[in-house]
Amino acid sequence: MLRSMNPYVIAEAGLNHNGSIDTAKKLIDVAAVAGADAVKFQKRTVDKLAVNSVLDAQDDRFPEFGKTYRAIREHLEFSLEEYRDLKGYAQAKGLDFMVTAFDTDAVDFLEEVGVEAYKLASHSATNLELLDYLARLRKSTVLSTGMAELEEIDCAVDIFRRHDAPLVLLHCVSAYPTPLAECNLAMINVLKERYELSVGYSGHELGYLPTIVAVAMGAEIVERHFTLDKTMVGFDHKMSLEPDELIAMVRAIRNVGEIRGTGEKRVSETEWVTRRKYHVSMASAVPIVVGAALDEAMVSYRNPGTGIPAKLARTVLGKRAVRNIPADTLLSVDMFE
Repeated sequence: MLRSMNPYVIAEAGLNHNGSIDTAKKLIDVAAVAGADAVKFQKRTVDKLAVNSVLDAQDDRFPEFGKTYRAIREHLEFSLEEYRDLKGYAQAKGLDFMVTAFDTDAVDFLEEVGVEAYKLASHSATNLELLDYLARLRKSTVLSTGMAELEEIDCAVDIFRRHDAPLVLLHCVSAYPTPLAECNLAMINVLKERYELSVGYSGHELGYLPTIVAVAMGAEIVERHFTLDKTMVGFDHKMSLEPDELIAMVRAIRNVGEIRGTGEKRVSETEWVTRRKYHVSMASAVPIVVGAALDEAMVSYRNPGTGIPAKLARTVLGKRAVRNIPADTLLSVDMFE
């Protein structure tokens, strides 16, 4: 289950390990140092990813990984034991371990790993088989909603509700990178109101300003890709945050979460100091002799706020003074009958 944090920060390592277990562990180290709550990877069953004509087509994007799309994808997969190793390593660093499952076989694989919380990518929002398969597990699941119409999100949410399965929605725009004008962060509250679920933001923008704004607007969970080096070969490095950026983003998110507060109106301890200094109290406008009944002509209202509060004037007016009170003196209840 996802720990209770608001906001909850998922550091998305994704495929930025480039097939190296050592690089994956370095990414986990960065996520821990940054103060993220979870680190997340991705699991695909390559044979189920696409039709063979696509998988076996020549692909020259990353010759270091392979010469076909299938070879590239296979290069980026970890074994069961490697995943178990990564899970233990992440948990030892105090991080929740999450994985995006791209198909039902991947879910079965990750169940053997012992994954407690799942992610579903935006393009899985209409994969009814996968949605139902995962919902039946009744484990914490986070679903991105990029490219989806509201009616499609309705259907996905209904599946999880039918199985009484916990679900979090992430507003997401599937553009890499996402132009600022297309971030549409107002959708965060639209999703909250429509589904009455926890809602967050998965950002693909350059930098992290929209992610910070999303937290200020009420995002309860945020997810961002990160890398050791944006110049590395691979699918997502260029649009990912480097370690110093991830650290700065998480620090800013924690500050924004604290600044945003709870919405409960109360006078803080700091405000009480200011209040005692600047709120107005009842003061004597003229000398008041013992036995005189207090009336408005005898009173002025001045700070500091350590005397009888101005709001309580009606409870004191008409009472008789029990001693002589010089002019320009803060009034207190023990001065009157």
